[in-house]
Amino acid sequence: MKDPVNRRRRDLIIGMLAMPVSGLAAIAEPTPPGSEGPFYPTAGMRFADDDNDLVRIAGVVEQAGGEVVELGGRVLDRNGNPVSGARVEIWQCDVKGRYLHRGDSGGGSRDKAFQGFGHDTTGADGRYSFRTIKPVPYPGRTPHIHVKVILDNRERLTTQFYLPDHPYNKSDWLYQRVPKNKRQLVTMNFSTTEQLPRASLDIVI
Repeated sequence: MKDPVNRRRRDLIIGMLAMPVSGLAAIAEPTPPGSEGPFYPTAGMRFADDDNDLVRIAGVVEQAGGEVVELGGRVLDRNGNPVSGARVEIWQCDVKGRYLHRGDSGGGSRDKAFQGFGHDTTGADGRYSFRTIKPVPYPGRTPHIHVKVILDNRERLTTQFYLPDHPYNKSDWLYQRVPKNKRQLVTMNFSTTEQLPRASLDIVI
């Protein structure tokens, strides 16, 4: 006589194996962290206008120099669910290679029309978006954009986004610290089919 308990256990296992993959909980791979670097602008260094459009500053007629692009995506938890109320910050050098930071004493003058720092807050769908410039290299670094995510007044992630296949990636020690199998998680692939080049990159915290 067959054990009914074992038979039920066998049927349950077979049923689970037959489930479609989409029926299982999706696990999102966390975004690899990166260095904050020395040029994170404190509140006193930022413009009063620190919104998600870094290309135009309120009260300034000129538009920032450089190639204007759009950067967006979603903030997700590790189960793949959207995270609302997350503050996403980005900062980067201007087209001349200068940061919005008192400690950056580089050779050239800053682009006074570039905001240098901006933030956005995710809604129920977890989405964030920015208008900025495609990052440029400066001595010692490959092009990159710094990213920070703050949730419930707590820093949840600091990282850097990179361009794919840029020749300076090979010599950039911070880029090389990102495991090869995770670099796609911090790589901005800009499309050319939109009015502005656009990259979509989810951030998993």
